[in-house]
Amino acid sequence: MQGVHFLLSLLVLGLASSFASAYDPSPLQDFCVAVKDSEIKSALFVNGKFCKDPKYVTANDFFFSGLDKPGNTSNQVGSNVTQLNVDKIPGLNTLGISLARIDYAPYGLNPPHTHPRGTEILVVVEGTLEVGFVTSNQQDGSNKLFTKILNKGDVFVFPIGLIHFQFNRGHTNAVAFAGLSSQNAGVITIANAVFDSDPRINPDVLTKAFQVDKNIIDYLQKQFWVDNNN
Repeated sequence: MQGVHFLLSLLVLGLASSFASAYDPSPLQDFCVAVKDSEIKSALFVNGKFCKDPKYVTANDFFFSGLDKPGNTSNQVGSNVTQLNVDKIPGLNTLGISLARIDYAPYGLNPPHTHPRGTEILVVVEGTLEVGFVTSNQQDGSNKLFTKILNKGDVFVFPIGLIHFQFNRGHTNAVAFAGLSSQNAGVITIANAVFDSDPRINPDVLTKAFQVDKNIIDYLQKQFWVDNNN
C-alpha cells in the first residue's frame, strides 16, 4: 500500500510540474524589466526577455499611457486590439500578466483566434457582444461551443489555447478590456494562419481538410487577411 501511495505522489508531483511549466516562469527577484531586443548584440535567445540591471530601472518601465484612446476599426473585420504586453511595458517581464483593449465598430468582429500561452478574462465596458469559445476535440469527435451575450459590466473567460471570438451585435461601437495570464500570450488568428501562411499551405491539403472544391481554397488564399492586433 505504501508503494501505491508513493507512486500516486510521484504522479501528482509530475502533473503539478507539467502544469507549472505551461505558464510563465515565476520571478526570482522583485522584478526583471525586459531589455529591448535592439539593445542586445548577441546570438543568444532566451525564453522571454533579458533583465535590465535594477539600478537602471525607472517608473516608466512599468507605465503606459493612451489606453483611453479608441483603436482604428476601419478594416475588413471592424475591430482593433491594442495589446499591452511585455513589448510595450517592459516591467511585465516574468510577471505572467498582460492587458488588451478591444474596440469594435457596429457589427465588428474579433475573428476566431487562440492564445497559445494564456487564459483570457474579458469585461465589456460599452456595447453588446456575442462571445464564445469551442472546446478541443472530445472523445465522441465533437467540439462543444460555449457562447453568451454580454452587456456592459459582464465578464467572460476564454480558457488557454481554445478558439474563441467576440462579435458586436449592436448598431453602435463597443469596447472591452481583456486580461491575459501571460506577459506574451500570443495570438493565432485561425483564418489568417490557415489561408495566409508564408509560404502558403499546399492547397491540396486544405481542399482535403475542408472537403471543398479546390477553387474555393485558391480564392481564399488570394484574399487579403487583415491583422487587427496592434
